[in-house]
Amino acid sequence: MNKSVILECRDVWKLYGAQSEKFLINNTNPQSDDLDQAGLIGAVRAANVQILQGEIFVIMGLSGSGKSTLVRCLSRLIEPTAGEIHFEGENLLTKSEPELIQIRRSKMGMVFQQFALLPHLTVLENAAFPLDVQGVDKVTREVRAREVVELVGLRGRENNFPRELSGGQQQRVGIARSLAVEPDLWFLDEPFSALDPLIRREMQDEFLRLQNMLHKTIVFITHDFDEAIRLADRIAVMKDGAIQQVATPEQLVLNPATDYVAEFTRHVSRSKVITAASIVEPISGNSFSGQVAHDALIDTIADQVERSKHPYQVIQDGNVIGQITRKAVIDVLVGRK
Repeated sequence: MNKSVILECRDVWKLYGAQSEKFLINNTNPQSDDLDQAGLIGAVRAANVQILQGEIFVIMGLSGSGKSTLVRCLSRLIEPTAGEIHFEGENLLTKSEPELIQIRRSKMGMVFQQFALLPHLTVLENAAFPLDVQGVDKVTREVRAREVVELVGLRGRENNFPRELSGGQQQRVGIARSLAVEPDLWFLDEPFSALDPLIRREMQDEFLRLQNMLHKTIVFITHDFDEAIRLADRIAVMKDGAIQQVATPEQLVLNPATDYVAEFTRHVSRSKVITAASIVEPISGNSFSGQVAHDALIDTIADQVERSKHPYQVIQDGNVIGQITRKAVIDVLVGRK
């Protein structure tokens, strides 16, 4: 089944500098040199993105690439200089401020790198705060807050204050708070980058667990490619305000669209992004050691396939589409594929 588009930006620009809107009217597709000569900074340049219902869409790039600016344009926390942004089929740029506030309160959740918890409120009160802002009665909002606090694994911590929690626990409260309004669209701007590596890995696991349960549409920002390929259904790579490529992690590694994307993905372990379907071969015998899913990552099946004397059948939608062999897996592991 094809997924519907929930959020789309069309030729979105965000320029900083004097008379930027007038400049774009007279220069429909300016290059970096044109912007420099006009004294303008191209934070986002001609961005075109479609985000699908229920997917994890990762926007990544180095510091200054424009990824956070693009996300703030998508939610209209900052005003784009030009372009269109459509959410659930309606152009956000035509919405009034009260309409925008209502959309953000009821349909969008946001989690940022800074936890931004209210220090004088307990875990439960922090989680319930967005509902309090909406005017939801105390009993209803506390019931919902308890649900999301338990969902993120903080049951028993409801009466703790933020200062009594670890960094990972504080970020869980931030996630619970953003989920309290049951958003259709969930923005996360480098939510784990301030955490220690071990806690960061645990939070990624928690995030994937939540997504498997909730099936949210998620826009996730990171500068860490390993994090991106672990979490993303699709990735947009940005450089100097422009989107270089939008693709699955596997497509980015196997078919980079630009030299920049190729360099960005050069040191990624290919076994973490290549799937069984990408190295499938025609069936050539009758003896098999077992079956693997077509979308199984080579990294997760390498040990069992390497130890086997016979190929594994590859299954998609209940049908056998071919086989993978020990040699094909080893070729991926040593970089021959």
